[in-house]
Amino acid sequence: MPVSLASEPADAGKGSELTLGLAPRIAPMLARRTDGLAERTPADLTFGNLWLFRGAHRWRWHDGAWPCISGLAYDGQRLALPLFDVREAPLDELSAIVTRHGGLFPLCEREAEAVASSPFELKACRDDADYIYPAQQFRLYRGRALQKKANLMAQLRTAHRLEVEQYGAHLRDQAVEVLDGWMRDKGKAPGDADDAACRDALSLAPELRLDGFIHWADGQPAGFLLAEELQPGVWVIRFAKGLVRFKGIAQYMFHHFACRSDRQVDWLNFEQDLGLVSFRHTKLSYRPAILLPKWRLMPRNGN
Repeated sequence: MPVSLASEPADAGKGSELTLGLAPRIAPMLARRTDGLAERTPADLTFGNLWLFRGAHRWRWHDGAWPCISGLAYDGQRLALPLFDVREAPLDELSAIVTRHGGLFPLCEREAEAVASSPFELKACRDDADYIYPAQQFRLYRGRALQKKANLMAQLRTAHRLEVEQYGAHLRDQAVEVLDGWMRDKGKAPGDADDAACRDALSLAPELRLDGFIHWADGQPAGFLLAEELQPGVWVIRFAKGLVRFKGIAQYMFHHFACRSDRQVDWLNFEQDLGLVSFRHTKLSYRPAILLPKWRLMPRNGN
């Protein structure tokens, strides 16, 4: 079941709980910020993503003329996510938000360009950058750099009888079985990694605009993938979990999603690596076409 943050008073700058009921208000604000960005849309800027990771970031909703969501970045930095285009905000309003919440994040490239001459510090952290790939790479796994991916997928197909089913609530128990097995494979305790967010996603996939598949090998649940469409044909992979005993399942799940014929799939976004060496190595191994910077607007010299 979803786990909510403890409710706090909405006064004194504390904001209020980020609830699913706020989706009709917040989602259109985020969509306006990302309109026209195509494959360069940051993975962070959807309501579903914010709600799923509300606990990790301690998100709080602040209404008003210049609304935002405040909380913590993964590195612990206090920040606010603007629900408006910073290009349209007066400098004194931006200054007030930066002062109150510690900074603004993430800003897309066109927003960063617009505030580059402001009195604040503008910086992009490599750990925050999204990995973006043409879907065609996963359809073909062509070339020396991706040959290992193709080989792993071929081995999986040879060794196992594979089946795929569109994910729906009726398959939640089987997907949770995969998640539990993935946690054991990785040596993770309950609640570690993205365990809580993933369970919420499996329970509320349609409400969170998540679409994907569960994969079977020899009649057993072997993996699942849930993705969210950021722009027409641009998808962010939110969760992809596969059991280690089915070697090649991850490569196959990405391939299958890229090859689907019922939806347009032009680009895949694998989100950021958080500075984790294993994440960075894996995501680089798929040869991203773009490392998309996401900018922070901060007080200079920590003031």
